[in-house]
Amino acid sequence: MYDTDKRKLLSALCHGAIFFSTTFVSVGVPIAMLFVSDDPVVKENAKESINFHFNVWFYGTVIAVLLWITLGLLFPLASLGFLLHWGLTIWALFHVLSDTNIPFRYPFIFRIF
Repeated sequence: MYDTDKRKLLSALCHGAIFFSTTFVSVGVPIAMLFVSDDPVVKENAKESINFHFNVWFYGTVIAVLLWITLGLLFPLASLGFLLHWGLTIWALFHVLSDTNIPFRYPFIFRIF
């Protein structure tokens, strides 16, 4: 049996790492959890968080290019992307803190891991 408090903390760190920054540094936390933890739920949350980081970077790049091409006319699109990024992360944190036995799965993202 795995310690639920430790599972909550490590899973929340995996998903909450994107709040540290959206640079490549923040993905280091879930990568570290993937290799350090032996808990299968924490490992699944770490993989999902890494996949979410990749999605945020990809869609952020697409939105930035569209903003540059349209000279900022699509700024509402950037705002929507920002709200989705933060909203999905907050949803993931609530999930992993309330239901420790099921890893969180972000909807509508592509998964590499």
